[in-house]
Amino acid sequence: MTSCSRLASCLFCRIIKGEIPSLKLVETEKSFSFLDIGPIARGHALVIPKWHGEKLHDVPDEYLQDSLIVAKKIAIASGFENYNILQNNGKIAHQVVPHVHFHVIPKPADADESGLVIGWPVQEIPKEDLKAYHEELQGKL
Repeated sequence: MTSCSRLASCLFCRIIKGEIPSLKLVETEKSFSFLDIGPIARGHALVIPKWHGEKLHDVPDEYLQDSLIVAKKIAIASGFENYNILQNNGKIAHQVVPHVHFHVIPKPADADESGLVIGWPVQEIPKEDLKAYHEELQGKL
């Protein structure tokens, strides 16, 4: 959890430092964005905070705020009405590069299978269990 300027082995930190080429879109003091070289849709972009943290809770709020503002600019510029903003935390949650990053993935209206395709396996949870968890979580917030 540090500024990318001090981390030599991270793929995204190396992209930020210019050691690895990228198709840069927007760069701010706190964020760097570029087109994904393995896109799942035309215009698929990545936005990465310039703070190295593996998971969302490892990155200071001001870097996350800036990254979402950049993601919004890219989403608007893409011109697509529908899109996904995706952020994964940990290998089991499908995070491949251990540096927080946001995917901006356009979802073209004319291509059902282009863009992000996901399932949403809804679980039935008894209301009593849901209420108990709600109280537990509120106590920690």
